Amino acid sequence: LFDSIILFTVIVGMALLLSTVFNYDGYVIRLNELEQKYGEEFGVDLDITAEEMKELSEEERKVYEAADQAFAADPDVVYTYNMMLSMAVVIVTFSILLGFLLMEFLVPLLWGNGQTFGKKLFGIGVMRADSVRLPTILLFARTVLGKFTIGTMIPVYVVIMIVFGRLGLFGTVVIGGLFLVQAILFFGTHEHTPIHDKLAGTVTVDLGSQLIFDSPEALLE
Repeated sequence: LFDSIILFTVIVGMALLLSTVFNYDGYVIRLNELEQKYGEEFGVDLDITAEEMKELSEEERKVYEAADQAFAADPDVVYTYNMMLSMAVVIVTFSILLGFLLMEFLVPLLWGNGQTFGKKLFGIGVMRADSVRLPTILLFARTVLGKFTIGTMIPVYVVIMIVFGRLGLFGTVVIGGLFLVQAILFFGTHEHTPIHDKLAGTVTVDLGSQLIFDSPEALLE
């Protein structure tokens, strides 16, 4: 939980920086201007909720639908909307990647024993399942392939698709299957092992009671 708070803070900071660099807000403002333009042209409010939509009369609904179709068919709207979607994916992806590389790879690499700020605070670390010290390449795989790619980005991409209204049956099945696998691994295994530890062959241990060896030979000795 402590690590998640720090990681989330770093990711939000990265996202704010990247959104400024890519001028994401400029596209949001432009889309709102286009929406207002068509709303004024047809005399309707295009930014209404589903509940407000139900309260419209038949005539008002027809006018709304005509305005919405004209808005959606505008090439400028299509371009702006696609740019927002593309930038959202890029900003979110790189913000989360940079956050994981900094807090879940670089910090544990410097401190050793796979320790993040939270693990350092509570005296726990990460080692290979055979009690051997975690090599750099395995720490990288655990962070990027396990935590970032599978554990984080797949759910995040599904959320982005939901926000932009492009989530189909496949996305729903993927996110449901991923959560099911995570739950089975955590609650159904003796070590309560998450996906990233299963992929990397690592375990989290109490450093006060667990010896970590530099190599398999040192372990045998």
